[in-house]
Amino acid sequence: MELIVRKGRPLTREGRADKEMRVYDLLDSLHIAYERVDHEAAETMEACKEIDKALAPAVICKNLFLCNTQKTKFYLLMLREDKRFVTKEISRQIHSARLSFGPPEYMEKYLDITPGSVSVMGLMNDKENHVALLVDEDVLKAEYFGCHPCVNTSSLRLRISDVFGTFLEAVGHDYQVIRMQGGPCPVQAAGTRD
Repeated sequence: MELIVRKGRPLTREGRADKEMRVYDLLDSLHIAYERVDHEAAETMEACKEIDKALAPAVICKNLFLCNTQKTKFYLLMLREDKRFVTKEISRQIHSARLSFGPPEYMEKYLDITPGSVSVMGLMNDKENHVALLVDEDVLKAEYFGCHPCVNTSSLRLRISDVFGTFLEAVGHDYQVIRMQGGPCPVQAAGTRD
């Protein structure tokens, strides 16, 4: 299947989730330019690689929803796809011991997203700032990056400066830059990048 990169929002709302359309509505209202690729649900690394090629030169991120043991602090970690997630490296930098993957019910409650669709765009739904954004410093060095519009059947290419400026300001979120020395990520057989 050929993936076609299109500028802006879909021509129709038909077959689109409300949460996806809210992303386009917000980006358009903020005058943030974006390109979009529609695709089947990205369920394997092979599928993600095809999408990544279509979005090049965008940096592709792993988006990890994390929490502390008590489930009182939640984090969205944006990490370059080629880096390994090492819990102790992040824990040390954010002064929060014993991080683990956050339960899907909290992901849906705070970000209105489900596993496989985790994205910085979900912060638009976190009106009370329950989720802190953590960003690997190498993500910020790129001009573009790719993410889902809160569903995993489309992917967007956006300018880093638009997201980490205009978008985050509009949704009332800040971010903390972290350094990940974890090295390259081992090859995974299957699974989405988030």
